Amino acid sequence: MRTSIPSPPQQWAQFQIGPVTIHTYALCIIAGIIVATLILGRRLKRRGIETGFAIDIALWSVPLGIVCARFYHVFTHVEDYFAPGDNLWNVFAIWDGGNALYGSLIGGTVGILIACRRARVRFWSVADALAPALLVAQSLGRLGNYFNHELFGLPTTLPWGLQIEATNPKFPPGMAPGTLFQPLFLYEIIWNLLGFAVILWFERRFTLQWGKVLALYLIWYGTGRSYLESIRIDPSSIGFFNIPANVWASLAAVALGIILLIVQAKRHPGAEPSAFIGTSRAALEPQESDSSERYPTSSSRAREAQAPR
Repeated sequence: MRTSIPSPPQQWAQFQIGPVTIHTYALCIIAGIIVATLILGRRLKRRGIETGFAIDIALWSVPLGIVCARFYHVFTHVEDYFAPGDNLWNVFAIWDGGNALYGSLIGGTVGILIACRRARVRFWSVADALAPALLVAQSLGRLGNYFNHELFGLPTTLPWGLQIEATNPKFPPGMAPGTLFQPLFLYEIIWNLLGFAVILWFERRFTLQWGKVLALYLIWYGTGRSYLESIRIDPSSIGFFNIPANVWASLAAVALGIILLIVQAKRHPGAEPSAFIGTSRAALEPQESDSSERYPTSSSRAREAQAPR
């Protein structure tokens, strides 16, 4: 008998708590957000930025990231949402999956820029602190694809082939029931966690700053994702030259990462003078905070950074 990875029971994809339906996919996304925020807070502290600023970042970047992720997916899969007879409300059904990572990166970047501008914190400091955390968050999010029975690749006879039921709408037409598929969600989890370790090693070995950690993230993730998307056969949009749109997006991420690494290495060969804009490192010494505050706000951080010592 062949060994394989069974898909979880379909009822595991959601459950009821009273009148409320809880979707496992959403729980995986939330878990990723929480873990990334915790990692970001620890890494910001090492840069002299209050841990609480990670919450500010999340409050701006997560909503914008979710909205952009969904719209990126919808507008690269127009045929799945705007065909005759389709329910247009499905455009907003983020719990069913279909939240494009590259869309979330675009929206999240806008959110980070807003938060950093309000607090006068250097964008590159936050981007470098967040980049490795994103890989951990994405790994947790990919578990949601497993519970949703999606994100699989070419047929395989490998012992870790993924079982997908023939009744699944994403099951490729014409294939025999019982066909096993490459578990792309698992490959990406492994690739992301390996990337987390590799990027942290490079960061410590070469003291990377000024967006260079972010550049490594784009190169690492884009490289892995471009390959996985090239062997993906569950529904995905097709771009130019019959190449999936997400492959093009992944190659663009790699190119952007290489350009960013080269440009920042030439423009900023040394260390960042401060994580705050217009302040010296001495201004970043920890200060006593009012115990009534849950954590300093962006405006209070800006005032602290600019106040004479």
